[in-house]
Amino acid sequence: MARGKIVIRRIEKMSSRQVTFSKRRRGLLKKAHELAILCDVQVGVIVFSSTGRLYEYASSTTTTTMGMPSIIHKYQSAREHQQLLNPVSQIMFWEGEVRKLQQEMQILQDHQRKLMGERLSNLGVNDLCLLENQLENSLRCIREKKEQSFANHTVQLNEKGYIFHQENFQLSEEIKLMHAQNLELKNKLYALNGSTKGATCYPPSQSIYEKY
Repeated sequence: MARGKIVIRRIEKMSSRQVTFSKRRRGLLKKAHELAILCDVQVGVIVFSSTGRLYEYASSTTTTTMGMPSIIHKYQSAREHQQLLNPVSQIMFWEGEVRKLQQEMQILQDHQRKLMGERLSNLGVNDLCLLENQLENSLRCIREKKEQSFANHTVQLNEKGYIFHQENFQLSEEIKLMHAQNLELKNKLYALNGSTKGATCYPPSQSIYEKY
């Protein structure tokens, strides 16, 4: 007897639906595995049950193991590449990006105005309290950053002062050494001058032997 054709619609009975899901899920993953081996292709299958449980299959090759994240990344890259190749899709893509950026800019501008105390008439008590807490947290962070900057600056000044003190001490020692050397040279010069005072001096043209 020929098997009757199954109508493709939701199975109302819970137990029958669970049994059908289990059988067809195993069959789907088996077919995906066979397709990957027979045709040497990369296959990724993701299934979420009605209870939210995840079932997945990701093909692998002999040279490298792809894994589901790699297959998803490759799929996203291929989709983006296809969109950019189509001029119409490319225009729609960038128009969507522009709209997103404009919306984000508008939200940031509105938030900035509220932080500056503008356009607060439409805010309720809870929103005002939340904004006040945000401002207080921001001020606290600013104060902490300022105090940390002052502390770092003070440490740097102390380090520079210590370096200057060391350099000043070294220069003082060098000056003392130079003073001592200068004094020693003066004493030697004085002694040399004293020893030459008693000697007889002759004119440059007269030889010492001409005296005799």
